[in-house]
Amino acid sequence: MASITIHDLSYKTPEGRTLFDHLDLTFAPVRTGLVGRNGTCKSTLLALIGGRLTPLSGGITITGTIGLMRQLVQVDPGMTIARLAGVEAELARLNRIERGDGSEADFAEADWTLPSRLAAAWAELGLPELSPDRPAATLSGGQQTRATLAGLLLQEPDFLLIDEPTNNLDTAGRTAITDLLSRWRGGAVVVSHDRALLRQMDNIVELTSLDATSYGGDYDFYRERKAGELEAAAHALAHAERKLADVEHRAQVQAERQARRNSAGRRAGRGGGAPRIVLGGLKRGAEETAAREARLASRQREVAVSQADKARDRIEILQPLTVSLASTHLPAGRQVLEACGLTGGPPGRDSLITGLDLTITGPERVAITGPNGAGKTTLLKLLTGALPLAAGRLLLTGRHALLDQSVSLLDPATTIRENYRRLNPGEDENACRAALARFRFRADAALQLVGTLSGGEMLRAGLAATIGSVSPPELLFLDEPTNHLDLEATEAVEVGLSAYDGALLVVSHDRDFLEAIGITREICLPAA
Repeated sequence: MASITIHDLSYKTPEGRTLFDHLDLTFAPVRTGLVGRNGTCKSTLLALIGGRLTPLSGGITITGTIGLMRQLVQVDPGMTIARLAGVEAELARLNRIERGDGSEADFAEADWTLPSRLAAAWAELGLPELSPDRPAATLSGGQQTRATLAGLLLQEPDFLLIDEPTNNLDTAGRTAITDLLSRWRGGAVVVSHDRALLRQMDNIVELTSLDATSYGGDYDFYRERKAGELEAAAHALAHAERKLADVEHRAQVQAERQARRNSAGRRAGRGGGAPRIVLGGLKRGAEETAAREARLASRQREVAVSQADKARDRIEILQPLTVSLASTHLPAGRQVLEACGLTGGPPGRDSLITGLDLTITGPERVAITGPNGAGKTTLLKLLTGALPLAAGRLLLTGRHALLDQSVSLLDPATTIRENYRRLNPGEDENACRAALARFRFRADAALQLVGTLSGGEMLRAGLAATIGSVSPPELLFLDEPTNHLDLEATEAVEVGLSAYDGALLVVSHDRDFLEAIGITREICLPAA
């Protein structure tokens, strides 16, 4: 039976940073979703399994064959679709035979079923029939991802190793890959934050900076187990806090008793009923007893405090983000955006958007969807003034802000705090710190350079500096906000947006995300 066994694995970066330390993990021949916060090195683990990196110590035992697809598909100049799919040499062999130039080795090694299997793989992944000689650069990013995966299917591996396959894909592409994995009956290890895809998994493994935990079941089962862990952690915290209170109460009672004994001893001494030497011995004994009791109480309190701190830390790790935001005071009948006959596109190209009419009134939540290349990002740029209009009229009223995929409104060379103060010059330091704390940038965490943040942290910082301010914008534009975010970061963003009472215009292919933030209207752009 095919399997992947990781035993006592350790790995460090070339700079000496430890990524894995004595990791043990086994992947059975089922579909496994590999999840974890950004920075837990999920992609690195796939690279180690695939042999692209070498462990510092320990080992990986693979029974069966594997096929690895990286997160970023590399398309070199001159690359054909055949080379992208990994079948260039095999198709060239068949072509030589058809031309009459084939060698004995060509005839011996020819795979006559390859053209039909390749066509079936295209169809299985929702691709049109593609000429193998066509330049790969003429495909969209989503088509390149699917063509690469089609090449993996042709290898018929026992295990698929796939890294973020639905990133940057439109709805059709996401659906094709999700459907493929729902039908896949071999082993698969899939790094993803796509909840629809993770619901097709048989097992979820969560990777942390310390270890890996297998939960069994699909994504929804994993979330139930995590909720159970949070409930158990809350009980543990309540128990630890009761124990600490009990320890402190007993210490106080003991101290009061000792004070009464000391007072009684002093009164007996003043009465002169006992020899001085006896009184001295009693005093020393009382002091020694008091010292022992104080040391014992101190040790008990240290243990109780430590247990309570550990329980709070566990809660902090498991507790979902909750956010309380200032109101935009946007009335239901107030118009915040009106576009009439909007036309435009990137410089030097035909207009991707032509004659579009759009009105947003009150705290509406509008999603812009459509296939890759339809012009969704272009539309946001036209609406926010990042691109000039070729024709039409645009009216924006009130405060608005744009969070694009790179959160470019933040300066990567300055701290989170400095960015907040720059974007909200009318607010004082207390308001700044309170807003950042609501998005889990407390104390020194607010002093991190933006350029050092993960994608999820950067988006949280962008949300804190916009909708987290004392006067949040009445209209917020978002461009694919969940791309490259881990599950925890995505859920934190959902919570923040759910607490926001302004208008939203969101470009996203993530249906779970759109449902979580309460989209009220959807506009689907046609294919270009």
